[in-house]
Amino acid sequence: MADEKRLSARRKHTLKSCMLVVANTLLEAEAGTKSGEREKFLADKCPPLELPHSKEELVELVKKLHEDVGVSEEERYCTEFKLNMVLNEVRDLNIKIVDLRGKFKRPRLKKVRMSADAMLKALLGSKHTVNMDLRANLKQVKKEVKEEDKQLRDVGDWRKNIEDKSDRKKMFDS
Repeated sequence: MADEKRLSARRKHTLKSCMLVVANTLLEAEAGTKSGEREKFLADKCPPLELPHSKEELVELVKKLHEDVGVSEEERYCTEFKLNMVLNEVRDLNIKIVDLRGKFKRPRLKKVRMSADAMLKALLGSKHTVNMDLRANLKQVKKEVKEEDKQLRDVGDWRKNIEDKSDRKKMFDS
């Protein structure tokens, strides 16, 4: 990492300014495409209005516009209803996530004194009788006692040895 060259402040500044210029042009292009799409949509949905000269044609135009407004309101209502349903579902799922993640506490388990046989009977039922006497399955080993171990045991408690030696010292002193 020490071998890598660091960018100078001037170079950093020029790179940042170039990035900002590119980002600005991209934003302007995106805004232009959005406005073009908006104008195209409005041209499709709302054709240019030509006012008729007679009263009957004007009444027919008003009826047609009224029907178009009804259809557009119905579409708006349906999309709004679907949006509200989706938002409610998202809110419910977020609540479930919070409930499952944070508020769940493990219950304290009670200590139960039960032998392995009793547990198996409880789990498997009274029909199955399984004996879990593990000590019966162990191999019996006879312990050989060495002579050195006997001598060490015979020596006994070290405090008694010290007391015995102190008695001998008194015998020599007197």
